[in-house]
Amino acid sequence: MTDFQMTLIAAGGVFVAGVISYNKWQEYKARKSVERAFASDHDDVLMRSGESPLEGAAVERQEPMLDLGADTPVAPLDVAPAEPKLDAAAPVTAAAAPAAPTPASGPRTPTTVAALAPAMPIPEGTPPAELADSLVDPLIDCIIPLNFEGALRGDKILPALSKLRRVGNKPIHFVGFAVSGDWEPIVHGGVYTKLQAGVQMATRTTALNEIEYSELVTRLRAVADEIGAEPEVPDMIEVMSEARTLHRFVAGHDAQLGVNLAANGAPWAISTLIGALENQGFDVRPDGRFAMPDGQGGVLFTLSTNVTLGADTTNRLTLLLDVPCVAPGRDGFGAMVKCAKELTQRLDATIVDDFEQPLPDPALEEIKGQVAEFYQEMEASDIPAGSTRALRLFV
Repeated sequence: MTDFQMTLIAAGGVFVAGVISYNKWQEYKARKSVERAFASDHDDVLMRSGESPLEGAAVERQEPMLDLGADTPVAPLDVAPAEPKLDAAAPVTAAAAPAAPTPASGPRTPTTVAALAPAMPIPEGTPPAELADSLVDPLIDCIIPLNFEGALRGDKILPALSKLRRVGNKPIHFVGFAVSGDWEPIVHGGVYTKLQAGVQMATRTTALNEIEYSELVTRLRAVADEIGAEPEVPDMIEVMSEARTLHRFVAGHDAQLGVNLAANGAPWAISTLIGALENQGFDVRPDGRFAMPDGQGGVLFTLSTNVTLGADTTNRLTLLLDVPCVAPGRDGFGAMVKCAKELTQRLDATIVDDFEQPLPDPALEEIKGQVAEFYQEMEASDIPAGSTRALRLFV
């Protein structure tokens, strides 16, 4: 048998498989249409509000798209080799991630959302509509509408949605358009006329890829079938392009900034050092790191002893600022430098760079100016440092 014949046979097989798949899909859609047409599991109209839930068309939320073309510069923030700098290639420090505050209480607060997705650093008392914008954000999430006839109660929706919390390391959130006329997190007792699913398109490590997106679509269709909804799945090519663009931004702004303290005399005993750092205001972490709280449930910067947990002494400390995770108004760099200077007095140490060269005040001021420029660039991209968007992307 010749190569040409083998090629024809293979092409014929692919064609037949495509026809069969198309017929199966048409059969599936027809079956679902019939099931929905004759389904008896309708919501009780007494559960709806006084107004018809279908009155007034829901307005889709629109926000500007993140535009990072090939010619868009990423702030270089380079400084002299012998000084600390904003290092976008530095490894991510898990301990530097701000902690998430406890959600506010109340009859309409999204306490049930915590069971559907990882905790997010959103301030207490955030209005439901604003919280919905934080959970499903058009700038950093791929949004998939879920449409259905009539209205559904949150009690019926939540068990199905709890089965889909993430794909890969990308979190998935859901919001609903309530009969009150606002988008809000889905809660028990709520009544919704449509839903939106949002999968985060990038994290600190990777962009949403084709395999993850295919898994999302498959699992989301199963969830939609369970609640009698029909998803409007965006084109994969467009979603992948947006995900890669977003990840380029994240990779280009994944900046870690550190200063070191070198002992002027004998190494510090860890047992003595712990007490001194606690008196300075640091919280001790299980992994041996120390975190300086910002007073609002987050972290300003962290400190490492640069030794293993079983070590008895160290002669070097490193203070590290996770730049995109700290809002400019909190002046994380200024607070870190101030703390370092106080520790030099308390511990008899010198502030040095990675090459053990002392860092004078003019060098620190120069770096502070670069940090300000970095913050301005993030603000211009609609992802301000320390914002909910930034914390979702960089934590």
